[in-house]
Amino acid sequence: MATQMSTKYDPKEVEAGRYQKWLDEQLFKPSGDQKAKPYSIVIPPPNVTGKLHLGHAWDTTLQDMIIRQKRMQGYDVLWLPGMDHAGIATQAKVEAKLREQGISRYDLGREKFIDQVWAWKDEYANTIKNQWGKLGLSVDYSRERFTLDDGLSKAVRKVFVDLYNEGLIYRGEYIINWDPELKTALSDIEVIHKDDAGALYHVRYPLADGSGDIEIATTRPETIPGDTAIAVYPGDPRYKDLVGKDVIVPLFDRKIPIIEDHYVDKTFGTGAVKITPAHDPNDFLVGNRHDLKRLNIMNDDATLNEQAGKYNGMDRFEARKAIVADLKTAGYLLDVESITHSVGHSERSDAQVEPRLSTQWFVKMKPLAEAALANQKSDNKVDFVPPRFENTFTQWMENIHDWVISRQLWWGHRIPAWYNKQTGETYVGMTAPKDAENWTQDPDVLDTWFSSALWPFSTMGWPDTQAADYQRYYPTNTLVTGYDIIPFWVARMIFQGLKFTQKRPFKNVLIHGLIRDEQGRKMSKSLGNGIDPMDVIDKYGADALRWFLSNGSTPGQDTRFSYDKMDAAWNFINKIWNASRFVIMNLADTPAPTKAPDKANFDLADRWIFARLNHTIREVTRLFDSFEFGEAGRILYNFIWNDFCDWYIEMSKEVLSGTDTTAKKNKRYHLAYVLDKILKLMHPIMPFVTEEIWLSMPHEGSSISVAAYPEAISDFDNAQAVEEMEVLINVIRAVRNIRSEVNAPLSSPIDILIRTQDTHITDILEHNQEYIERFAHPKALQISEKVTAPKLSKTAIITGAEIFVPLAELINIDDEIARLEKEAEKWQKEIDFVDRKLGNENFVKKAPEAVVNEQKEKQTDYEGKLKAVQNRIQELKQS
Repeated sequence: MATQMSTKYDPKEVEAGRYQKWLDEQLFKPSGDQKAKPYSIVIPPPNVTGKLHLGHAWDTTLQDMIIRQKRMQGYDVLWLPGMDHAGIATQAKVEAKLREQGISRYDLGREKFIDQVWAWKDEYANTIKNQWGKLGLSVDYSRERFTLDDGLSKAVRKVFVDLYNEGLIYRGEYIINWDPELKTALSDIEVIHKDDAGALYHVRYPLADGSGDIEIATTRPETIPGDTAIAVYPGDPRYKDLVGKDVIVPLFDRKIPIIEDHYVDKTFGTGAVKITPAHDPNDFLVGNRHDLKRLNIMNDDATLNEQAGKYNGMDRFEARKAIVADLKTAGYLLDVESITHSVGHSERSDAQVEPRLSTQWFVKMKPLAEAALANQKSDNKVDFVPPRFENTFTQWMENIHDWVISRQLWWGHRIPAWYNKQTGETYVGMTAPKDAENWTQDPDVLDTWFSSALWPFSTMGWPDTQAADYQRYYPTNTLVTGYDIIPFWVARMIFQGLKFTQKRPFKNVLIHGLIRDEQGRKMSKSLGNGIDPMDVIDKYGADALRWFLSNGSTPGQDTRFSYDKMDAAWNFINKIWNASRFVIMNLADTPAPTKAPDKANFDLADRWIFARLNHTIREVTRLFDSFEFGEAGRILYNFIWNDFCDWYIEMSKEVLSGTDTTAKKNKRYHLAYVLDKILKLMHPIMPFVTEEIWLSMPHEGSSISVAAYPEAISDFDNAQAVEEMEVLINVIRAVRNIRSEVNAPLSSPIDILIRTQDTHITDILEHNQEYIERFAHPKALQISEKVTAPKLSKTAIITGAEIFVPLAELINIDDEIARLEKEAEKWQKEIDFVDRKLGNENFVKKAPEAVVNEQKEKQTDYEGKLKAVQNRIQELKQS
């Protein structure tokens, strides 16, 4: 039986305790039905560095919508949750916290520092899980994973060892991006480039034989102590006589050669450049080609070392000032030119990145990238939604560099490599060598993305390929993520998945954009425009936030958050609540609407609403399958607000208040049936309020979340009913608009004359005259193709008919002509727009036939309306 609903929609009351009930009933675990088709998603693991933001809420809401729908459709669903240890980010947060207490990680030592980080992780992991609960995410917590779990750590070690044994992981001395604040290497995509004010310093290098000098231009005079050559472009006539000679490094009285190399841009500066192999990635390559010495002049905190002579111990920027001053004093500085140039900064600390010679571990990317690119040309490809984002993936993989995977951190997966204390031999393995006392483990940890690249399969039990979840749910079906981490994460999951499982890790990648503020700006701490999703939920409820997020934009596009949109979302839920409450209050002893009603008991309103329900079910299902959630939301909104609430419920009231008990019983069941389907269609988007309403109705089952998702019943398709009701609604709406324009309330009697264009429209209106009488309240109603328009009347033009309301005492004839002339302008503009489309040969040839025919139908419709308006204007002018 139905239960009493609160008189007012209160999201706090509706949502309180509901999530815990779902968990207690274990509704979010896979069904275990081996006959059901599996469907799986792994959550993009949030970093345990803080609270979730609106971007996380958007990302996870879309996943939850997919999962909830698939669960209701009978799939064996797994949505696996988890979190990422986020090496650099988390260590930076904990170190900052310790600094406030006057402590460094070195004061604590490695083990005690890691204890501190685990405590941080536990605190923020609990916060994140509480936020997941407030959002209503239907994840299976029994399978929750963390990237430093034992199982995932085993997977990381195996991947490292296997790649090493294949020669795809190697250790070498290379120029890497160095964060001098966090004192760790960075990969290319952890570097943010910003335009900084700088200078181009023109410096004179004397020839060693005293015959002159050569001028170079540099932005980094502090690296002069590390110079090992001057390079010019091969064959440059300005320098052909100098190639092979030596110059003296200014201030350091050290000889270096002048060499030729195609790297030099002879049009930039003087066409001669200093080569510092240990402090510039391009210079490093030049140095390799010419067998130049590498002089590392910097410490890991970006102070200069003993190689820099008297500048030893100086910060790099202080050293720059000192060296420039000394160059000027000694007569070597020729000019200083102000410039703005792009400079790399650490994504995590914002420190200016230092290109630095360092011994690191690398993944050889070319073979892995080639395999991933080849797979995109096969039937096993990963489908990007929207497809244009495949270009982002392809461009990254085609231009990829070897991946530096070692980080000089303490928090993370320790590199499984050991060095023999006596021989220096390197051992790489799943476990430490047997004589561990003779070996020292590499102190570095792996890049966070190394472990998260394995997330889709390591969470399923791999490397145990016989693990039940791996066998059942891998590969996963859909990944939902933002476009900003396609290179960071998506690409790496693809090439690692292909390498170690020989399968794509997911079939689809649904890409969403960023959430921006009302002005279109990216949300950031510096702008102070960030929005906490939990604050939004506290004010509007999770369902309202989820509705806004689901309707935010088309796939791949950014969206703007605004409180006006949140107000609109809340109003929509309130509309559903009030409509549902009316229906439930009138259900009496109506049984659970589990069986399709007998259409023999349908009146026109029933035939229409069930046909519209069919259309809505088909369209929403299709749009969900193609991830067009915004369009699905529009379809649902129009059906619920307009068709169901504004028309069907209103049309049902007379039956419900009537004396025909059989008609009342049928109407109650029809209302319950349609409302039941609406709630099920809306449940993936609004889980809380739909559950609350559904449980207040006659129902079977413990929760709507495991009820069957609606399917269209072809027997309810009825194009004729849809057409008839559309004509009636247009008539009723037109009369109501006229009443509103002249301030004539429904209680005031008015005559309504309807001039139809053909007998078909006449028949529709005459056969359903009772609806017009009920909702337009005419004193007299005339329907005919031969209606003569009254001299003084308000006029409305609809498809197939003209409506006249004689209101001589209420209208001014000149005002009515002016209004109709504006309407004529509107229809002419519509006609002109369609004419331009149909006059475009490309459109007519390339557009689908159905689209072209739709435009032709609009053309005919608009032309008919324009003609009717013009005729009416003439009638009024002649009166």
